[in-house]
Amino acid sequence: MDPLAEFRAAVADPASYVRSATAQSGKKAVGTLCSYAPEELIYAAGAHPVRLFGTSGAERLADRHLQSYCCSLVRGVLEDALAGRSDFLAGVVFPHTCDSIQRLSDLWRLNVPGAFHIDAVLPARLDTASARDYLLDVLRRFRSDLERKLRVSISDESLRRAIDLYNRIREMLARLYELRNENPCGIRGRDVHTIVKASTILDRDRLVVVLPPALQALEDVHECTAGNKAKRVLLAGGLCDHPELYSFIEEAGGVVVWDDFCTGTRGFSGTIDGDGDPLAAIAQRYAERPVCPAKHRGIRERAEHLVRLAKEKEARGVVFLLVKFCDPHAFDYPYLKEALDGAGIPSMLFEMEDQLPAEGQLRTRFEAFLEMI
Repeated sequence: MDPLAEFRAAVADPASYVRSATAQSGKKAVGTLCSYAPEELIYAAGAHPVRLFGTSGAERLADRHLQSYCCSLVRGVLEDALAGRSDFLAGVVFPHTCDSIQRLSDLWRLNVPGAFHIDAVLPARLDTASARDYLLDVLRRFRSDLERKLRVSISDESLRRAIDLYNRIREMLARLYELRNENPCGIRGRDVHTIVKASTILDRDRLVVVLPPALQALEDVHECTAGNKAKRVLLAGGLCDHPELYSFIEEAGGVVVWDDFCTGTRGFSGTIDGDGDPLAAIAQRYAERPVCPAKHRGIRERAEHLVRLAKEKEARGVVFLLVKFCDPHAFDYPYLKEALDGAGIPSMLFEMEDQLPAEGQLRTRFEAFLEMI
């Protein structure tokens, strides 16, 4: 039996998977658009958190509401909602991490009937005492809003159970990345992508059951000596929803050994203290985990983190995968590249949308970069 079969099914058709899972469990599905969405509280409320990626293709309905320079992620999520493909959602949580998601929040509230709407406006700056206090207040309000919308009570005990479960999930995902780092050519990049994306879609109680055997199957893969010849690459950006990119890199003579994605290491880094006030512990992790361009603890921290990652994982180069029209990541790119240049680490920039360019063009670009490094 294929240990990744359930992961692949969830990734291939998230809506069908969530409809089936919630019908069996009786849980309500709550959509999220960002790794800063407080999933622990959603799970503690007895709901099923699901990350929204949007359906690729023409966005005819969304085009009536969005400017042409909004990113494909926001356009795809709104298109699904307006076309009725998101009717399995009881509600959606909008962390205000960029202008486009803030506008999507307003558009959802005004144009999508049936699903509730909660804003979670986390602070942009995270390195002050007042920011920590504000972050905790946001989580308290989110807890209250979620209780009212779902008509439940979220106890401290249910939060502690959620913390324990999410700690286990994050530890297993971290182990997945270590396995790939140790044996990069023996574990396909698209398989790692499938597991990580599915971990944002699967019912979390089910995830902790199917993730261990998937990891065991990858641990049993024999070490690939050809990996000594392949060039180690680190990916950086917001997210990558194109598993074929991993194959293109591998076929060009490279291997992806790590990433700095919101749907990757930034999303699952760090564990939560299970003792004491659970809300304060959740707030502490959000304040201390690796930041994205929408948050900061200092003007150089993201660059220093990326350089440190590349050196620790012995990456010979960094490939930036930026969603077109994603202003926060685009604004960050010049100084991140400058930091990598200063450390002697080559990099390349690849802008992408929901549809990739011609395959030949991609292969040529990756081959040229890998030859250069």
